[in-house]
Amino acid sequence: MISIGHRVPDFEAAATGDKTIALADYRGKYLVLYFYPKDNTPGCTQEGQAFRDNIEQFNALNAVILGVSRDSVRVHQGFKDKQQFPFDLLSDADETLCQLFDVIKMKNMYGKQVRGIERSTFLLDPDGLLVREWRKVKVKTHCEDVLQALHQLTGE
Repeated sequence: MISIGHRVPDFEAAATGDKTIALADYRGKYLVLYFYPKDNTPGCTQEGQAFRDNIEQFNALNAVILGVSRDSVRVHQGFKDKQQFPFDLLSDADETLCQLFDVIKMKNMYGKQVRGIERSTFLLDPDGLLVREWRKVKVKTHCEDVLQALHQLTGE
């Protein structure tokens, strides 16, 4: 598991647009890596829409957004297209990234314990260091919280 102030190990993951994305591809930029439970669900849709609707602010702050869940690339592509997300979604079906960032938790769903992704976001600096993390994210104000952190880090 990684912690704040430490470099995130390079990784590769299958992504929308028939891409394989590597962390190293984003050196020189801030990276907002947000983990969410499942495509096409209300909270996950709302979270993605907030990032989508504020993409110009993220771009102005030299920040790239990537969403991550255990859904397949095919399902991700449909979700991305339907919501017109201007960023890629990574498929973590084998939970490699989920384990690296320690986001798989036991959750209650309809009275049963299930393993699932705890909504979490990680902000990496242009050198690949983890500089902020948000766990147990509340969707409503989350995008603003991330933008505020970027403004503080960049001084803009």
